[in-house]
Amino acid sequence: MQTYGHAGLDALMTRPLLTSVWHRRTHRVSRGSSVEAGSMSWASTQPRTPLTELEEAVLIAMTGCTGLTMPDRPFADPRDGKPIMAKPNLNMAGRTAGSPDNAQGTHFFLINDTGTYFLRKLPPPADGSPAVFDTETLCARAAEVKVRLLDHRIDVPHGNRDFPAYLDSNRFLSNLPGTTVLFPVVDLSRQYINGMMYLLTQPEGARPTIVDDRNFYRPAGVKKWMKSGFLNKDIKLPLGTIWAMRTQIEADLLLQNLMLTADAMGLGAWIHASLAPPVMLGDPKFRKTYGAMLGFDWATPRWKPADLLRWHVPLPRFSNLRATTVGLRHDGEHLIKSMCPPNYASMADAVDAVVADKFGPKGIYSDEGLFARIYRGEFGSQYLRQASNYSADVIACTRDICTYIYETHGRFPAHCDTIHAPGVWLQAHHVENDYYEHFFRNGLTEDHRMHDQRWHTTG
Repeated sequence: MQTYGHAGLDALMTRPLLTSVWHRRTHRVSRGSSVEAGSMSWASTQPRTPLTELEEAVLIAMTGCTGLTMPDRPFADPRDGKPIMAKPNLNMAGRTAGSPDNAQGTHFFLINDTGTYFLRKLPPPADGSPAVFDTETLCARAAEVKVRLLDHRIDVPHGNRDFPAYLDSNRFLSNLPGTTVLFPVVDLSRQYINGMMYLLTQPEGARPTIVDDRNFYRPAGVKKWMKSGFLNKDIKLPLGTIWAMRTQIEADLLLQNLMLTADAMGLGAWIHASLAPPVMLGDPKFRKTYGAMLGFDWATPRWKPADLLRWHVPLPRFSNLRATTVGLRHDGEHLIKSMCPPNYASMADAVDAVVADKFGPKGIYSDEGLFARIYRGEFGSQYLRQASNYSADVIACTRDICTYIYETHGRFPAHCDTIHAPGVWLQAHHVENDYYEHFFRNGLTEDHRMHDQRWHTTG
């Protein structure tokens, strides 16, 4: 059995998965925290103990790259042998959780006593092998991904943690000194474009007509495609039904992975309502009270009279009700850049950029070396030659739909957020063990009781 030269890592790597799932419990009370709960009140005598560099590095690894994926899809319809689109993925790098078309729209922020960080996405190892899980590599990659946005733990000013900033009792235990918080946001725009193209690769007669349920169910820029027969006018698919293309699900899966891992390490792990996303991301409606916070870029659609019916926005002065995040910049660098204006001159340009990232000279499906690392022998080059791309009609129809959405509603997407914040985050911390031993029959696992010995003992 492989060992890693660290008792904590060794114990983590040998813990059975089903044990982690079966014994997973929320432990809200971090070391050094006191609780006011009537006869079950608790006054801690322990110092607050932040996570170590290695402990945080393990959690960061749970949000990141795990190697390369396998495009194990059919190339043709078995009913008639006609080619089907077999290159839907936006990324070929693997992650610890799946996402539609491997879009990987989820970005993470990390909050601890030393600051507030954005976590970059690192590429897989050059040889395409699974990620290395040793102390040195974990810590090195964790240091490489962290971009410090703030030199302090982000929080609302003046300690005003009442609603809408925090929810109910969470404000007493959430985001406290000594804790580490991981917070996801999901850029929906790239997969919205890619997913729309994939949707339009259905067989002839099965391509739906996209209609706008926020504009009296009118065709969403596709009249000529209905007339030509490219789309089936009898199969109508509302934009509201499409919503986020399921891209947001990845964040939930990653949070569950983080929860299971932190609990298996013997840490407290708690998924709960985050600091309110509009406050955290710097929504213009909340900046006067809370400041810029993470300082995301926001765009506010120009008000149109039809917005009264479409979106129930009665007057121009209320137009920021429909403000949407479009990216995040730091020191002049785009850390998150959504596929829409003002980041691109038009939606046609944004669609073309997605296509170029896949099939252009520098796109993933032009990189034979990448697929040589995935496949054995010549199978990588054979896949690139034989598997079909998007047709010109699919791309052109998608341009028309996306242009319609932006020109009609002043933002993209219009029926979901551009950047979606799920509104939950995960807090990991050292547990106030005595509290759980005193009050609960099964308050701790052996991993919690042995945590300090395994993870904090040197030599």
